[in-house]
Amino acid sequence: MKNSKVKQLCAVALAATIGLSVLAGCGSKTADKAATSSKQELVFNLAADPKTLDPGLNQAVDGSIVDANAFEGLCKLDENGKAIPGQAEKWEVSNDKLTYTFHLKKDLKWSNGDPLKASDFEYAWKRVLNPETASIYSFQLLYLKGGDEYNTGKGTADQVGVKATDDTTLVVTLAAPCPYFLELTASTTYMPVEQKIVEGNKDWAKDAKTLVSNGPFKFTDYKIKDQIVLEKNENYPDKDKIKLDKITMKMVTENTSAWASYKTGQFDMVYSVPSSEIEQAIKDKTATTFKMLGTQYVDVNVSEKAKEIDANAAKVLSNAKFREALANAIDRTTIVEKVLKSGQTPAHSFVAPGIIGPDGKDFASKKYFEEKGDIEKAKKLLAEAGYPDGQGLPQLVVLYNPENGNGELYQAIQDMWKKIGVNVELQTQEWKVFQATRDAKNYEMARGAWNADYSDPMTFIDMFISTSPNNEVGYNNPKYDQLVDAAKNEIDANKRFDILHQAEDVLMEDMPIIPLYHDTKTFGIKDYVKGVKVSPLGYIFFDQAYIEGKK
Repeated sequence: MKNSKVKQLCAVALAATIGLSVLAGCGSKTADKAATSSKQELVFNLAADPKTLDPGLNQAVDGSIVDANAFEGLCKLDENGKAIPGQAEKWEVSNDKLTYTFHLKKDLKWSNGDPLKASDFEYAWKRVLNPETASIYSFQLLYLKGGDEYNTGKGTADQVGVKATDDTTLVVTLAAPCPYFLELTASTTYMPVEQKIVEGNKDWAKDAKTLVSNGPFKFTDYKIKDQIVLEKNENYPDKDKIKLDKITMKMVTENTSAWASYKTGQFDMVYSVPSSEIEQAIKDKTATTFKMLGTQYVDVNVSEKAKEIDANAAKVLSNAKFREALANAIDRTTIVEKVLKSGQTPAHSFVAPGIIGPDGKDFASKKYFEEKGDIEKAKKLLAEAGYPDGQGLPQLVVLYNPENGNGELYQAIQDMWKKIGVNVELQTQEWKVFQATRDAKNYEMARGAWNADYSDPMTFIDMFISTSPNNEVGYNNPKYDQLVDAAKNEIDANKRFDILHQAEDVLMEDMPIIPLYHDTKTFGIKDYVKGVKVSPLGYIFFDQAYIEGKK
């Protein structure tokens, strides 16, 4: 990234407020009483085996859910998504908004009892930026002065704008003013790690004994593909406010099995509800739906790597009219109403709704295709692409991970494409393998999804610039890159949003991704589970949760 990119990304404030949904609970005194009268242990099916629990390397929601409860940044978020003190008790910001001086709380400790110092934050942030770490989320730290240069090998760690001046003081210098920097320090990428632990064992994040953390809960067990156990961290500054003694996160990836266990009382909360059960579960209040700021889509591999997989398939996938035909053949309304049935919104654009522009309008107001699809238009586009009624098409493969009911979704898409003469084979890979395959661009078409990191269109749009580590489709259009760069160099908010709309126009014309729907998330949550907080960014927080009235 160029410095100008960081400068203008930070020059515009968040366009909408991120708010946390909190499951109803009692007042603090009543909650304390309830917490003492019920066993404070919660069993939650995470429904995935996280690829990593290293906060500096994690790139998935499942890992973030775990890390957000075991680690803590300088700040954390309140119910309105605004920064409040976390590990820092206070901070000062310079008049030019470039320098933040954080003062850590006194006597902070890691879960193993070691003292936690400001230098632990400095080490963690520079570790993420270190090109040898190869963190996909290193872009989140390019706000720091010298961060871009260090990350791209053009500068040194000493030149990065983060410095522990003593054990409790961290001075941060930004490349440009960033009105939501404090909120960023609450994200998992900004969370500290203990240097001696990380450097003493390359597999430190795979073992509960070495997964030393600093948040409200600590790791006491980690069995890959089985469970993660978190228990109250007695070294956490606000330990007396934590009511749960233990959280067992299971990794049952098959929805139906997990739901059956939930119904019989083996789980108190499940991450995913089978689509066939959602409607009734919401009615009988055994499940709750939350809005997410995210989009699900189909990735189309338009990179040069696709030719190595299947040259004939790559030729077809590189045809923009073919990709547009696929997009128009999908009836998204039927998908959300008949297949998913959890309150999702059919997509007609890429950027998710809920981001309000300076004109007071939702950024996602432009319609690029019909939610119900247009079969005749799809057939016409397919013929214009050179494949009338699908004639001459090679066998194409769509890859997805089977967790969380994705099978039903992609079977529906397979059937819709068949109506225009496009036959695809569906293949599955378990989540960890799937992520690696998709990152390596070793696929033809694949399931894609993005949940916003912050509430601004840029969190979606800059994913697909040619240099983005999140550009898993290999999209490369100089015009698109130029528009995104121009948006990041535009100070006027109205002009900036107009340029971002132009960028989305180009993306949707080229269609390297095929938007499907905008997310909600339906969790199975027993009525005796109180105080769980859910963020539109995908986090689930258990620091205020408790059990009341479990029989």
